[in-house]
Amino acid sequence: MMELTRKGEYAIRGIVFLAKQPTGKVILVSEVAEATGVSQTFLAKIFQNFAKLGLVNSFRGTGGGFLLGRAASKITLRQVVEAIEGPIIPNRCLTEDGSCSREAQCTVHPVWRQIQGEVAAILDAVTLEDLAKEKNLG
Repeated sequence: MMELTRKGEYAIRGIVFLAKQPTGKVILVSEVAEATGVSQTFLAKIFQNFAKLGLVNSFRGTGGGFLLGRAASKITLRQVVEAIEGPIIPNRCLTEDGSCSREAQCTVHPVWRQIQGEVAAILDAVTLEDLAKEKNLG
């Protein structure tokens, strides 16, 4: 069963909150934590990971905090999910080509590939800009 972890859920909440802020506004992690109901320490670790990948920018010192690393319209839900959860893989046989000795004769393998492609396409079609416009998210 494919399931988003709590870390993935918190990551989405936090980055969607950032996407709802005015462009260029630096937000303290404590503000994001309070608004999203996520532990500040946990959220800081998530945002540090996002910063390494360029999804957010971080600023230290007075006036420090976080903001999106690029326009909300240029960050997809798939990028956010994969930054935290890793690649979308509905079955371990998809981790790399040739990793399953039964791949050539397995009738289910193409189904797993199709699921993987369709889930990726759905997540690629949703941007942070889309999510920031929704009233019940974040």
